[in-house]
Amino acid sequence: MANLDNIFIERLWRTLKYECVYLHAWETGSQAHAGVRKWMEFYNHLRPHQALGGQPPAVVYSLKVAAPQPDQQEQIRT
Repeated sequence: MANLDNIFIERLWRTLKYECVYLHAWETGSQAHAGVRKWMEFYNHLRPHQALGGQPPAVVYSLKVAAPQPDQQEQIRT
């Protein structure tokens, strides 16, 4: 599982570098922090992801959390 986790993190870091960090010449750490924060908000809430059917991760996550899990459905029935 550790290798799979590394793949996701490396993919995220590569995307962050090419879509955000390399495109800006921030002069202070505060500017860099604000820029990366803004990009992360975009990445999680607005940017469509091919692997998620064109939806942003936050949308997919909220749908998954809102849907009852199979073990929760068993508890509801009993």
